[in-house]
Amino acid sequence: MALPTSSSSSSLKTEQAKGYLFPFILVTSLFFFWGFVHNLDPVLIPHLRKAFTLNFLQSSLVDFSVFIAYFVMALPAGFIMRKYGYKSGILLGLLLFGLGSLLFIPAANTRAYALFLGALFIIASGLTFLETAANPYAALLGPKESSTQRLNLAQSFNGLAVVLAPIIGGKFILSGTNLTEAQKTAMTPEALDAYLAGEAATVKGPYLILGIIILAVALIFAFTKLPEIKEEEEGGKQSSFARAFRHKHLIWAVVAQFFYVGAQVCVTSFFINIAVKAAHIDEKMAANYLGLGYGIAFMVGRFAGTFFMKYISPNKLLAIYAAINIVLSAIAIVSTGMITVYALIGVGFFMSIMFPTIFSLGIQGLGADTKIGSSLIIMSIVGGALIPLAMGGIADATQNIQNGYIIPLLCFIVILFFGWKGYKVKTV
Repeated sequence: MALPTSSSSSSLKTEQAKGYLFPFILVTSLFFFWGFVHNLDPVLIPHLRKAFTLNFLQSSLVDFSVFIAYFVMALPAGFIMRKYGYKSGILLGLLLFGLGSLLFIPAANTRAYALFLGALFIIASGLTFLETAANPYAALLGPKESSTQRLNLAQSFNGLAVVLAPIIGGKFILSGTNLTEAQKTAMTPEALDAYLAGEAATVKGPYLILGIIILAVALIFAFTKLPEIKEEEEGGKQSSFARAFRHKHLIWAVVAQFFYVGAQVCVTSFFINIAVKAAHIDEKMAANYLGLGYGIAFMVGRFAGTFFMKYISPNKLLAIYAAINIVLSAIAIVSTGMITVYALIGVGFFMSIMFPTIFSLGIQGLGADTKIGSSLIIMSIVGGALIPLAMGGIADATQNIQNGYIIPLLCFIVILFFGWKGYKVKTV
């Protein structure tokens, strides 16, 4: 039998790359959609805080409901994809995402905070399936040596959502009306009830449209043939949690991702509150700074990080960015006026590469353990549920939201260590 020539081998690789292109585009769209709904949360938090008269700790239950779903659903997502493949996980994730979005309508009609939290949990359950599938799938759709760059490219469209979601959410969800306690007390019960009902109702239109779009995307995926990537197995052995935990760098990736997601959620979820407090701007203007300032910085940071990784190893870039964010977090704590806002915008730029880089470094060399490793890293997103509770508690206890930013600062110290030493591939 004749061996394939170099030209035929090159042609085969080209055909394979073409076969991966459309699936990669489709999967990349998922990064945008889950980024969009996640970055509506920083608008929802001050909005629901106003509509339901919540303190910082109570309003942080929005983040808790979203990110606890990652902890609960990550393992089922991993098991389903091990048995039925990435496409099944993506389809189930999109269906849950669309259903949860549509549930915002009865939640607004009944004005039940618990129902809002339940709808967010269902959305996040869908996102758990999508992220468990899409992150490793995007990394595997192409040459192994460029997996980190490819994942950062896909995540760059998540950065685009960081720009658009606060602007759109601020325009259609935030009313711009903030009544003082004295003004509320002076209102008749009927007038106050009408005001609160109007505040709750503004979410219905945006989430109805979002739900319809997501269900339409699910139909496109259902009728599209996606290549099923098979990870290499070691000696024919089946993956298991015991095997996955042999990888020391995976354990460190789980820890680093826990603290990274916690830091990101703290920075974005309380951005509007800290901008209003420190810079004395209204909530709509603060939402614009979140989108056009923080969001653009985050998006540009993703593309810039993908470029820098051609010259700087991903782990070194991660460590450098974490060190810079430690300094910027300290500035956000002690400064006043617009300097605080600019510091947080800077944090957005340097956070941009952290999630995909930690993820990609964590699944390197896992082979057959990739899907379980992916599930474990996605489970660590529960940091977004737990860490903001600590920040909200500090803000309520000290009556100063800026003091709470000590929490993200500590998180970036952990990420610095992962980029410095924890990333090294080691199997026990």
